[in-house]
Amino acid sequence: QVQLVESGGGLVQAGGSLRLSCAASGRIFSINDMGWYRQGPGEQRELVAVITSGGSPNYADSVKGRFTISRDNAKNTVYLQMNSLKPEDTAVYYCNARVKTTPLFTRDYWGQGTQVTVSS
Repeated sequence: QVQLVESGGGLVQAGGSLRLSCAASGRIFSINDMGWYRQGPGEQRELVAVITSGGSPNYADSVKGRFTISRDNAKNTVYLQMNSLKPEDTAVYYCNARVKTTPLFTRDYWGQGTQVTVSS
């Protein structure tokens, strides 16, 4: 079994910054992509940013230039630095990891979610 534990959410004023962290632990052979998704009230879950095992990032257009995703492969941890936050960034943020638990078996795992609230 694999667990993803997130931290770093909270309440911040518009224009402020937050840094989210997500650490994976358990039966891990290797981790492919790691990413962050978010779900606002009454909305569907959407991709925020994803990073490959080699460190190549991709971002949703709405966060480009403001958010930065990074990872530490030695710690099985992914980060999301969020700057210039806007009220529309308010959502529950979920960590995702595509984990090989054996050389032949891969599946997606999710964190429990962390609330980010941006006040205007």
